[in-house]
Amino acid sequence: MTFKDKVSNLLEEVLSEKPSLFLVDLTITETFKVMVTLDGDNGVNLQDCIDVSRAIENNLDREEQDYSLEVASAGVSTPLKMVRQYRKNIGRTLKVKTATETIEAKLEAVTDENITLSWTAREPKKIGKGKETVEHKREIPYSEIKEAIVTIIFN
Repeated sequence: MTFKDKVSNLLEEVLSEKPSLFLVDLTITETFKVMVTLDGDNGVNLQDCIDVSRAIENNLDREEQDYSLEVASAGVSTPLKMVRQYRKNIGRTLKVKTATETIEAKLEAVTDENITLSWTAREPKKIGKGKETVEHKREIPYSEIKEAIVTIIFN
């Protein structure tokens, strides 16, 4: 069993005990720096990171393989990667980049195939002068999304 397999198995085991948490990314560098990024349906707290870190450290032998370990939560500016991350952010504003445009809009709905965004824009009137407020709603397949980040709005 490779080192990455051991770490993956330990992660699966500890995350099965904490169903609200899920793995966003696991990276192991050539120098055996292990970087675990977690997210959760209700967020990730410090104790969650400590528990996952201990579950890995207590079951790996540094004599067998020297490594460093970093367990962190997905940050606010971290792009969304998984459908589960989109689901937990329904109702929030996202900045979504596709190959042709960038849309900043409210995340209305999430399916296994796409997301639905809604926003309003001031656009020139079709007849006459001036502008009018127009409601937009659009479904975007995950395959078209290059990057999606939650936008923090301070009121």
